[in-house]
Amino acid sequence: MEEQWIIDRAKLRQLLHEHPDWSTKQYADGVGRSRKWVQKWRQRLQAADPDDDQVVCSQSRARKTPFEPYDPAVLARILELRDQPPEAVPRTMGAPTILYYLHRDADLQQRGLRLPRSTSTIWKILDDHQRIARPLKTRHQPFERPAPMDTWEIDFTDVRTAASIRTDKIMHQVEAFAVVDRGPSILVDLQVADDYQAHTALTAMASTLIQQGLPRCIVLDRDPRFVASWSMDGFPSAFMRFLLSLGIAIEVCPPQRPDLKPFVERYLRTLNQECVQVKCPENVLQAREVFETHRETYNHRRPNQATACGNRPPCEAFPALPRLPSVPQTVDPDHWLLSYHNRLFKRRITHTGTVQVDKHRYYIRRDLVGRYVVLKLDAHRRLFEVLLNNQVIKTLPIKGLYHEPYEFGLYLDLMVEEAQAEWRRLQRNLRRRAA
Repeated sequence: MEEQWIIDRAKLRQLLHEHPDWSTKQYADGVGRSRKWVQKWRQRLQAADPDDDQVVCSQSRARKTPFEPYDPAVLARILELRDQPPEAVPRTMGAPTILYYLHRDADLQQRGLRLPRSTSTIWKILDDHQRIARPLKTRHQPFERPAPMDTWEIDFTDVRTAASIRTDKIMHQVEAFAVVDRGPSILVDLQVADDYQAHTALTAMASTLIQQGLPRCIVLDRDPRFVASWSMDGFPSAFMRFLLSLGIAIEVCPPQRPDLKPFVERYLRTLNQECVQVKCPENVLQAREVFETHRETYNHRRPNQATACGNRPPCEAFPALPRLPSVPQTVDPDHWLLSYHNRLFKRRITHTGTVQVDKHRYYIRRDLVGRYVVLKLDAHRRLFEVLLNNQVIKTLPIKGLYHEPYEFGLYLDLMVEEAQAEWRRLQRNLRRRAA
């Protein structure tokens, strides 16, 4: 825009030199500008040196002299009105009200001091003197990355272009289950299905562990397929007990905190934008074919802007990944107890004198109906200590334990059955609440 203005002003100066007898309208038509524009610049060009090329450039409208500072008495009165408002206004006054009282101050009027006329000036004075609370600037700390293949993040996402013929659900018909390594941002596994429930999610996780090995830790959110019903109230689901029994630590993100598993969240956005919306798979089979190609592209050919990758594909940035331990041949199904040693669970005693933990009921006492008790899990003695008013009133053996090692395949089948039972209970409770 500035370049075009310079050309038009230079053209006007040329016309003024070549045709000094033209009218204002003729100049305006010759330049293609308005009459007022011609009148303004004709006066400026005629007053300048004909050889001065700077005259055709725009002049800054910035103030050439600094503003006259306000008298300290004016500033003091503004701050006094803010800190100690008059009796007629029993609240902290804003800029419009301060401006009203300021212009009616007899002492300031008698002294003839210059007063602010704009509320924005009042706000600036209050802000400069720390009378307006400003939120502290958030200092973002870099996310500390663990070693490669140490910590995985898992999550589900909808494949929105695909539909399933086996369900009448409107949403979540076809979903992708993604496993992303937190260290080098490598896509460890990507599976797709149209029947993800608690037991099928556990089967998908077990498939990844069999193929890739066992990481040290897995980070997940509070998806019911991972943590079961809210009524579990801190007790581990079958999915969590399965991982803990294999020696894998678990980090469960609090509600509405996707920033605590940022790498899988960022990958799911990439999957949606660069794969699903481009390839548009229409069913599960097409999605599996598309995702297989996408996984190869993401890990080996697509440059990753993560700090650890340095604008290189993850597998190029980390060509030698550590080998993870394989799933064991036998598993202690009760090993998860050690991760919950001394864990406390709050329960309310029902009208039958019992409390429920997972699917099992434990009898306490009938005279405590309606009271809350705390169950303290003792992993070494394999029992619950029932605490009331911080006193142990009873000890209860933990139900549902297996007490002996199982072959991995058999153990997996048992945990899939438990997850399926949890899912049925969850759906039944949801139907009851909706009824």
